[in-house]
Amino acid sequence: MVCLLTTFRYYSVLQKLKSINLVMIYFTQLIYVKKGQEEVFHQFEDIAIPAIKKYNGRLLLRVRPDDDAFIEHSMDKPYEIHLAEFDTEQDFKNFAQDEERKKFLHLKEQSIEASILIQGTKL
Repeated sequence: MVCLLTTFRYYSVLQKLKSINLVMIYFTQLIYVKKGQEEVFHQFEDIAIPAIKKYNGRLLLRVRPDDDAFIEHSMDKPYEIHLAEFDTEQDFKNFAQDEERKKFLHLKEQSIEASILIQGTKL
């Protein structure tokens, strides 16, 4: 019961901090690229990644793991894994609507089979 109350208080405080923009928002993205479309994907990333900074964001990690990097898995292995942080959720939404980035979404659509986006906060 004490643990549950402590957890509840933590999340209550976390929500208050988020509402006044004192908590960074983190996004982890698992990206699955279509075979043979790697270069097209790289062209899109060359445009999209620099745009992150314009919206109070930072790309913390960009990993292209090889087969030896996986100890265990029960899902398909992604081509790339990104970890980014934004000052607010609105900053991320603004990044997603960036006009320059949107001009090149056809490259993303051509090259990406699927992606998984996970949102979180630092605990």
